[in-house]
Amino acid sequence: MKLFDLLKNKRYEGEVVDLIKVYEIKEEPSVFYNIVKHGTNKVVGRCDLRVGMNWELYYAGNIGYFVNVRNRGNAYAYHACKVLFSIAKNEYNMNEIIITCSPDNIASYKTCLNLNGTLLETAIVPESHWLAQRGENIKYIFGYKL
Repeated sequence: MKLFDLLKNKRYEGEVVDLIKVYEIKEEPSVFYNIVKHGTNKVVGRCDLRVGMNWELYYAGNIGYFVNVRNRGNAYAYHACKVLFSIAKNEYNMNEIIITCSPDNIASYKTCLNLNGTLLETAIVPESHWLAQRGENIKYIFGYKL
């Protein structure tokens, strides 16, 4: 069994950005995408969808995203999440998603608010979690119904 598969050119279209599937880790499962400007191949960031829910994902979230510094301020993370919501619901039969962010990440916090989620809690990340081990000790945890 392969640890991951390269999945080039699978494209999911949104209104502002498209997602191009890059690879998938089957054991977790996690799917990684490039965020590109709609109708182009200009990469503006990356994101991933972590399928399922467990203790680790509660603090890390089902969705992660990063927008390149020169492309920030265009709501690309917001638009990428909208596409990921559709993928999660339609391809992975997920009915709920959690997105988390650190209190000092104002841009991510605004993205979570603009996606109209519910702030479930401000959580202290357990010391044994990999996020705490890299210094991320507090997370805002947002829930979304799909």
